Parts: sequence; structure tokens; C-alpha cells
Amino acid sequence: MTAAPGPGDVRDEPERWEVTASARAFEGPIFAIRRDKVVMPASGGGTEAVGRDVVEHQGSVAVLALDAADRVLLLRQYRHAVGAKLWEIPAGLRDVAGEPLRDLAARELLEESGYRAERWDTLVDVYPSPGMSDERSRVFLARDLAEVPADEIDFERVHEEADMPVVWVPLADAVRKVLAGEIHNALAVQGILAAHAYRGGAVEGLRPADAPEE
Repeated sequence: MTAAPGPGDVRDEPERWEVTASARAFEGPIFAIRRDKVVMPASGGGTEAVGRDVVEHQGSVAVLALDAADRVLLLRQYRHAVGAKLWEIPAGLRDVAGEPLRDLAARELLEESGYRAERWDTLVDVYPSPGMSDERSRVFLARDLAEVPADEIDFERVHEEADMPVVWVPLADAVRKVLAGEIHNALAVQGILAAHAYRGGAVEGLRPADAPEE
């Protein structure tokens, strides 16, 4: 009998079950949908092939920007799928082949908020919705911030980004807003709580910005 895992075994690891069939159901500019038949354990013993839809996603990055006063940079963006204006942290798609994730994060921070950061660390790596999508996201912690004059930013905000106000919220207040159900965006929630844990001494140091995704 295999021993039950203990606390030291709590670590995600790669695994790939057998796929007996796979077909493309949808292809769009940002994501595609793949339909797989996956061999899984059956309720009465043995195995069976079960249908699973997978959203194939480019992946993303996000930036938890923290200033010298321990304030978090948040911006508000309309999200049509959920019918709401959500307070979020700067984020973007991995849509440039071969672009280092830290460079992508710096570009998104500049374009969406108008700030640059001198200090970058990896805060958390997450699968935002692993039950249905292969999307990966890295949330960076950006510090030593400086505002960039608007005329030095070569980016035009249109559509959802046309009206995107930026505010600075004390980290402790942002945590309270998360726990009060006032902030819902997953990457913002994860970044805020992770930054709070780090600032509270949960770990001595963070991984470097170029740490590999495991």
C-alpha cells in the first residue's frame, strides 16, 4: 500500500494521463478549445475514457506594484464576461514569442499604469483556472517605482483600456477589501495576499524575476 502523503509532499508535480482522442472545437485569436478523451479511473474499478474540454491559452503575467509606503497600485477595467468593472493589477497576455516574462510585465506596467520599476521579483506562479484551462500566469512584485511622463509612453489605450483609472491603496486596506469581497480579480487577489504574506515575514526572500516556471 502506498503511504499517504505528508506535509512535506505538498508540492505540485507534472502528470499526464493517456489521451485516446483529441479534436479542436474552436480556434480564436487569444484561446482555443480542445476536446480530449482522457483515460481515468472508473467507479467500479478499471478505467474509462472521459471527455474533457480544455481551453488552450497563451498565458499571462501580472504585476503587484508596491511603493515605498507599502501601497498597492490598482486599476479599474471593464470585464464584459462578468459584467463588471473590476479593480485589478496590471496584467497582459504572453503574445510576443520569446519575450522574457519580466520584460512583458514591465511593458504592461508602463502601458497600463504609466510607471517603471527598478526592482523585480517573482511573487507567485499560478494556474488561474486549471479545471478547464492550461493558462499559466506569473505575478511579479515590482518595487522602486517611478512615474513616466505621458509623452514618453508609446501606447494608445482603446476599448476596455480607454477608461482605466489608477489608484494607490495601502496594502493592509487592499487585503481587507479582498476578504470583504470587494476585489474579485483572481490575479489581484493572489498578488495582494502573497505580497501581504511576504511583507509579514512568511518567507525570507522571493525568487528572482527570471526564476524558471516549474
